[in-house]
Amino acid sequence: MNTISVHNLTKTFRSHIKQEGLSNSIKSLFHREYKEYTAVNDVSFEIAEGELVGMLGANGAGKTSILKMLSGLLTPTSGTATVLGFTPWQRKNDFRRNFAIVMGQRNQLWWDLPAADSFLLNKEIYSIPENDFKKRLDNLAERLSVTDKLHVQVRRLSLGERMKCELIGALLHSPKVVFLDEPTIGLDVVAQHALREFVAEFNRDSATTIILTSHYMDDIERLCKRVILIDKGSIIFDGALSGLVEEFAAEKLLTIKFTEKVEQSDLATLGTITEFNPEQASLRIPRANIASVAADCLGRFPVADITIEEVPIEDIIRHIFNR
Repeated sequence: MNTISVHNLTKTFRSHIKQEGLSNSIKSLFHREYKEYTAVNDVSFEIAEGELVGMLGANGAGKTSILKMLSGLLTPTSGTATVLGFTPWQRKNDFRRNFAIVMGQRNQLWWDLPAADSFLLNKEIYSIPENDFKKRLDNLAERLSVTDKLHVQVRRLSLGERMKCELIGALLHSPKVVFLDEPTIGLDVVAQHALREFVAEFNRDSATTIILTSHYMDDIERLCKRVILIDKGSIIFDGALSGLVEEFAAEKLLTIKFTEKVEQSDLATLGTITEFNPEQASLRIPRANIASVAADCLGRFPVADITIEEVPIEDIIRHIFNR
């Protein structure tokens, strides 16, 4: 059963063009010029119940606009979408009680109050029974290691602690769908790891459907089996993370360790040398040639060890968007 279904979703924005100068400012009072741009262009996909899907794209690719439409914050220009059987932008109460959105660059908690006070407000908004509220809050706070931070002003929390509290606030009403928009942005390595572990565990235990957008490839690689790649508002890939490598990575990475020193010039004909010292070298080799090149190396050079790896996902994504 599909929890999220999106068909030909398009969102076009119109912005006012203002020319510099006083005369043009006066002119624009009577005759305004506008420019239209498409943030999301004919997007279609489906997500099953309990899936955790990564959505990748450069800044301005359209990821956040898609999430805002799926959460009902934006109305599309054309196309249809359903989340849990509801049309999101109709914003029915039954729909709003069953989803949550966490945006890493936006605060949902009251800045000058302890997080616990914001949680009490959420309890009333979502009509969470007292026993359920206490049980969920204690459980989430313990799993995220912020039990001793709930009564500290949000403004006094570290960024990592604040993001953990944002997650608690979003999950208290046990949503069936969660949209996580850059939840680890700006966090240190330790905080990123803690949030990743929690999201993976929460998805596994609750079978909650999650869409995750992130600029950090570690988030996607460690959490998502499926990725949707967005470029200029359109989907250019939707499938398994391993399939992304196969479709867009034309090369593999060959690393060789030598028992004796070799000359760099002797390796130049094999492929693109990315790292070299007389006792070790790394080369990018076309996928179709990797077996023959590896065999050639074993026959021509004093090889102590040889490894063949996929090009890092982050390099592939960077290459796609640069292209």
